[in-house]
Amino acid sequence: MNFPLYIAKRYIFSRSKNNAINIINRIASMGIIVGTMALFVVLSVFSGLKVFSLSFTNEIDPDLKMTSTYGKSFLLTPDQESQIKKINGVASYTKIIEERVLFIFKDKQQVTYIKGVDSNYVVVNDIKKKLFNGQWLKPDTYQVVVGYGIARDFSMGLLDFENPLQILAPKPGKGAFENPEEAFNKTDVLPVGIYSISEDLDSKYVFTDLALAQELLMYKPNQISGIELNLKENADEAAINSQLEKIFKNKITLKNRAQLNESLYKMLNTENIAVYLIFTLVIIVALFNLIGALIMMILDKKGNLKTLFNLGTEINDLRKIFLLQGTLLSVFGGIIGLVLGIILVLLQQRYELIMITPTLAYPVVFTLENVLIVMGTIVSLGFVASLIASSRVSKKLLD
Repeated sequence: MNFPLYIAKRYIFSRSKNNAINIINRIASMGIIVGTMALFVVLSVFSGLKVFSLSFTNEIDPDLKMTSTYGKSFLLTPDQESQIKKINGVASYTKIIEERVLFIFKDKQQVTYIKGVDSNYVVVNDIKKKLFNGQWLKPDTYQVVVGYGIARDFSMGLLDFENPLQILAPKPGKGAFENPEEAFNKTDVLPVGIYSISEDLDSKYVFTDLALAQELLMYKPNQISGIELNLKENADEAAINSQLEKIFKNKITLKNRAQLNESLYKMLNTENIAVYLIFTLVIIVALFNLIGALIMMILDKKGNLKTLFNLGTEINDLRKIFLLQGTLLSVFGGIIGLVLGIILVLLQQRYELIMITPTLAYPVVFTLENVLIVMGTIVSLGFVASLIASSRVSKKLLD
């Protein structure tokens, strides 16, 4: 039997004759348990907030987006389109056109993006679920779907035949003339739907049919500004990127969902790391109780240690007793804290105990990654704290 481990376990589960030491041990154990539970719950909450924040963009962002590296648009040949369909891992794709244009409604105007989409767009992006009012546009029509923010700014309703929405797009190669209207292509469109995703996105896009956008921007029938792809589950993204670059001879730029929202992902990850470091600092402060408890235990067991030393036990083995005792306390406290934290997270997921608004519960997500992070943090810091306390055991102390 491992002698230091045997003694360490005896010290953990046995009560000291000194009641003050028993109280200090309980405080140290509670600090570890509460610190572990708090760290896990907070990480789960921020994981939930991350998923909640990204859910807004996931409705409109594809798994993979392809644009031209050399300009705003490119020509898509039938052969290239045929090769895209044959790529293993691509579930569906849609052709798009994005360009900033001027929108005018009655006496109000706003510059924002027109997004021309084909009939496959609703297959690649689940945009229909985010329709606040009305319906999705039909192909080969002058119908549009606008964001809630744009509709609010324009005080615009749906199917207003008497007051159509006007789109003005600058003609390629044209400058400002004496008559500014000659520098623009203009068309009237009919809003048939309003989508609502997030405050930023609701004021960003006006969806139109792809052919209408090509006509307005004077594009050729096979000229587009990008392709959005929906990938199959567990598809090899790197292999798909390689095949697409080969098809288009490295003249395209490919971005996945994280790269399309790079600033948002960075912000969420930075917040997560900051919260983790703050609560890790709280746990470090709590572990000072563990160091104090172990030092008090060393002083209380000084007579026993002297006897073991006189019987031939090495100083390193005596130190190992308290190193193992503190580490085991950290492990047991971490497990109990994790169990309590997991129960709280699951209860929040199931019963929505804490609400942000009357209809929106605090989002939490249970992940194995958070379990491993918390357990690794507690055990590592507990080991360091135990190492510091066990170093107090010396020959000088025993003499």
